[in-house]
Amino acid sequence: MTPENQRPYRIVYGDEYLAVVDKSADLVIHPAPSYEGVTLVELLGDELAGGEDPERPGIVHRLDRGTSGLLVVARDPEAHSRLQQMIRERTVERTYLALADGRFRSRTGTIDAAIGRASRKRHRMAVNGASPREARTHFEVKETYRRESLLEVRLETGRTHQIRVHLAAVGHPLVGDKTYGGPGRYGLERQFLHSSRLAFPHPVTGEELTFTAPLPPDLERALEEAHAL
Repeated sequence: MTPENQRPYRIVYGDEYLAVVDKSADLVIHPAPSYEGVTLVELLGDELAGGEDPERPGIVHRLDRGTSGLLVVARDPEAHSRLQQMIRERTVERTYLALADGRFRSRTGTIDAAIGRASRKRHRMAVNGASPREARTHFEVKETYRRESLLEVRLETGRTHQIRVHLAAVGHPLVGDKTYGGPGRYGLERQFLHSSRLAFPHPVTGEELTFTAPLPPDLERALEEAHAL
């Protein structure tokens, strides 16, 4: 058994209905044809329950590979159904920290642009791509550095690669995000994007739950270097 301090995830909270997981950047959520490594679904095993897809039991929402931080998973079919409904009704607050290239003209803003599959590069998403779906991203500039801006980003919708696509579309791709044209800086091997806060009412008890996760070491180092320039 892998020692807890060497696992690519940690359980931040758990009860009989759900768990909140803080995952590492290199951990993929669920199996896919293009990926042969171990996934969070496989690591959690029988702890997950709910949903019709046997390869994604208990998965309510996902984080991209290369994105670290918090997500909630279900341990009970009823909790899974209710959590999915809460995601649809936008009562789950999902907040991220992101380091974006360049400086913004305003401290706060909303990017409202539908996202679909990119026509020529199927592994990418694009604003107004194929079969676009509505997508809204809210941001606030927390700090400004010489070359970048540290953002707090809140998802109103949850499309694939949403934050990455939206920020690239307005000319501020994430540092380290090679897929969407982000600059390679500070030795980062992935996009600077971290799910830092989750807040939602418990799907069974109604208790208001809030969880936070600190930046992992690679992003903390990158931020220190950006600040020092």
